Amino acid sequence: MENKNKYPILLVHGVALKEGSIVKAFGRIGKILREAGYDVRTADTDGFGTIEGNAAQLKAQIETLAAEGAEKVNLIAHSKGGIDAKYMILRLGMGGSVASLTTLSTPHRGSELASGIYRWPRFFKRFLAFWINFWYRLFGDKRPDALTVCRQLCLSPNEELDSLGALPEEIFCQSYSSRMKRSRDDFLMSIPLYFSRRWGADVTDGMVSVESSKYAEYRGDCLDGAYSHSEIVGYSLKKKKRREIYDFYLSLCDDLAARGF
Repeated sequence: MENKNKYPILLVHGVALKEGSIVKAFGRIGKILREAGYDVRTADTDGFGTIEGNAAQLKAQIETLAAEGAEKVNLIAHSKGGIDAKYMILRLGMGGSVASLTTLSTPHRGSELASGIYRWPRFFKRFLAFWINFWYRLFGDKRPDALTVCRQLCLSPNEELDSLGALPEEIFCQSYSSRMKRSRDDFLMSIPLYFSRRWGADVTDGMVSVESSKYAEYRGDCLDGAYSHSEIVGYSLKKKKRREIYDFYLSLCDDLAARGF
């Protein structure tokens, strides 16, 4: 089957997710897109890597694709993956290798949840970060640093995010948000939702507020209705939602192809 897209699509995951042989960072979404005729890969970045570290890993993967003949890539990035992608473009000189960037529930203005967690007692943060880093090394992370990741995603101070600026005009850039209405919309995200609201988020998908998701050409919510931060990448989905999520990604890729990407 001939590829529908001019440039390969690279799915970039966020915090805690990993691309493995059994567990996929985007669930079955990559498989669904490939079956529809799209050339889709998934970024092999650390689950708890810093912005700088993951940006370097993302750059290396795109350079590998370039060596295989890909002139540019389309990036579809979820959550912190969008920040990693922006850093790579703006700080690592990769603007000429990216045709488009689509961010999904990316904390462009930081995360109330991360800010609240970072206010926890220092000893408890270090203890928790140690075990997260320990397990993620076993899962394949090259340089996990959970404490730094949490600090980088805080609302303030937020030099890592505020200093990134706007992308080059030649890169098509759009953003989407998602939202939960109540805890029972997604049991997995019910606890993060509670604390996000307690720590200042108004409308949120459990992890990232709608306001923080807005960047460049903001296209609104991915889908009407309630969809959590994890559901947007294909996790804990009921049958009806599963089909709607897959259709969203298909329409997203169709639109990129129609734009010549």
